[in-house]
Amino acid sequence: MQEPEEKKIALELLETEQAYVNRLHLLDQVFYTELMKEAKTGKTVPEEVVKMIFSNISSIYQFHAEFFLPELQKRMEDWNCNPRIGDVIQKLAPFLKMYGEYVKNFDKAVELITAWSEKSPPFQELIADIQKRKVCANLTLQHHMLEPVQRIPRYELLLKDYVRKLPPQSPDRGDAEKALEMIFMVAKHSNAAIAEMERLQNLWVVYQRLGLEDDIVDPSNELIKEGPIQKISTRNNSTSEKYLFLFNNMLLYCVPKVIQVGAEFQVHLRMDVEGMKVRQ
Repeated sequence: MQEPEEKKIALELLETEQAYVNRLHLLDQVFYTELMKEAKTGKTVPEEVVKMIFSNISSIYQFHAEFFLPELQKRMEDWNCNPRIGDVIQKLAPFLKMYGEYVKNFDKAVELITAWSEKSPPFQELIADIQKRKVCANLTLQHHMLEPVQRIPRYELLLKDYVRKLPPQSPDRGDAEKALEMIFMVAKHSNAAIAEMERLQNLWVVYQRLGLEDDIVDPSNELIKEGPIQKISTRNNSTSEKYLFLFNNMLLYCVPKVIQVGAEFQVHLRMDVEGMKVRQ
């Protein structure tokens, strides 16, 4: 007798979860543990750098290894008398919000690995040594670190497929649909973390171009548009190039610096945008 489609998907979720926990074990118990051990000797990189690279991977590993995977295993063992996984995912989904921190930190972590591999040969050698082991499957640390970033979207896809294959009268339908909604919100939370990280990075680049003036630097600002303009002098009919930065709360009228050491522009005028009108 052929197994129902929803059971096949539930088994796929369990199998991929087991493989995922193995990957998390590699990141936390092998890479992180061994790099931290060497960092404590003072021969590779500062301990703080290792912590920044791996963010909250230990919490993620513990959650999946000790809670999520065992719960899924129990459900699949009891499938014949209780064919459902929606309630388990629904109960555990809120904890997946911890991924926001990891995802937000990912690009910075990769930059740190690259920078310190160049600065510290012992650090680079230890990573290379671990990567040669069979458990790494010829993949780099960065490749393994990408796995948690991709995991939430994977849950969403599998759960969508699971709900689609469930019979209308299935006792798991209500819980599975609610679980899918919760996973969708977690994915949204993770995407929002990435968007916020990118916004702050872009904002910081703009502030550096402006010379990091104290009355301008504010992480709550949002850059809307920037670009050059031509100022026409009515006195002698000459033109000169200026530059505008439009934020959600102010417009900066800037002049390109002749000698671009540090700041790229000098702010000549700052205008509040409240009540401002644009005419063509």
